[in-house]
Amino acid sequence: MNASSQSLSHQVVVVGGGTAGTTVAASLLRQRPELDVAVVEPSEVHYYQPAFTLVGGGTYDMDSTRRAQKETLPETATWIHAGVASFEPNSNLITLEDGRQVQYEHLVVAPGIKLDWDRVDGLREALGSNGVCSNYSPETAPYTWECLRQFRGGNAIFTQPPPPLKCAGAPQKIAYLAADHLRRNNLAPESNLQFYSGAGALFSVPDFVPHLQKVMDRYGIGVNLGHDLVAVDAERKVARFATTDSNGERTEIEQPYDLLHVTPHQTAPDFVKQSPLANADGWVDVDKGTTQHTRYPNVFSLGDASSLPTSKTAAAVRKQAPVTVRNLLARMDGQALSAQYDGYTSCPLVTAYGKVMLAEFMYDGVVTPTLPLSPFSESRFYWVVKKHLLPPFYWNQMLRGKEPDIAHKPLKS
Repeated sequence: MNASSQSLSHQVVVVGGGTAGTTVAASLLRQRPELDVAVVEPSEVHYYQPAFTLVGGGTYDMDSTRRAQKETLPETATWIHAGVASFEPNSNLITLEDGRQVQYEHLVVAPGIKLDWDRVDGLREALGSNGVCSNYSPETAPYTWECLRQFRGGNAIFTQPPPPLKCAGAPQKIAYLAADHLRRNNLAPESNLQFYSGAGALFSVPDFVPHLQKVMDRYGIGVNLGHDLVAVDAERKVARFATTDSNGERTEIEQPYDLLHVTPHQTAPDFVKQSPLANADGWVDVDKGTTQHTRYPNVFSLGDASSLPTSKTAAAVRKQAPVTVRNLLARMDGQALSAQYDGYTSCPLVTAYGKVMLAEFMYDGVVTPTLPLSPFSESRFYWVVKKHLLPPFYWNQMLRGKEPDIAHKPLKS
């Protein structure tokens, strides 16, 4: 693999060396080894982010979540080790942060999502000390477990911002693991656990809400919907939330904490939001079936930065990538785009140590299990899948462009 690009012109340029970008690049080169594919990615480390929740829960090793970027990208791809500054799709051109320009014939945009730590006043300064933690960063996820181990009772608060966000189940997964940990260590009676969400429902798919509410009730976790974290006062150990009352008036409340797990607000990367590729909300504007851009036919996008109206998870990328690759190759061959993405995504909702409720669904919130097991039951089997089977599948299959699959079917009512 080339560490740098001498000829900054390529047949296919993939922006992003994360889950989506790497999977697409690998699949393209597996199917057509002669293709000239470049991956634009500034980071030197690739993380298996779905395990961050388990790291924060003290049941997964942080070192096992990371590998060198050069080891995960396809060997025959050109790695352009830089960040993107801007897109010029009318000229089939990308400008890099170092000023270089990259010409392309086809473009795949998959740079992931931006964690907006500065959206909450005082959060960046408070994060990583005095009980303020987050599983959403590899730098801070291990501190979550440290906070849980040191917690001896008091107020434990878990937050979730309004959508969109990646892995929308993760904010409540850590609440469940914390509650289970406290119960196992006889600290539950001295603990007050509260879940504050800026969303209007506990989960985006209504069918799962009553089952997740039962988990919350079992642990005695208070659920506070429509409460958006706006400030953290680390000196006073107080979290401030904005909410809207029944009259539509915005008010703010303060809650003291001994442990505060924060899920940051999330948005599209700035260079995407400010580009001609973005829709009004800042996401790469693509057809929800083909993943092709709505205005630039030689541009495709998938993953967290795309406008695809489904939950932003690695499982969604697993289904989006084959569609993107098939349609991109079809366009290169002058054929019609026949592959269609149905919105499939899944979220392994960890409800306890050793238990997972696997939420699988398509567009419009249609529940669509892969296996003939109840999607609403907490399962030991799915815990084994999440902790032991999915990581090697990710590293050895998905990121290698291999596409073994099991069909999912809508749940019969």
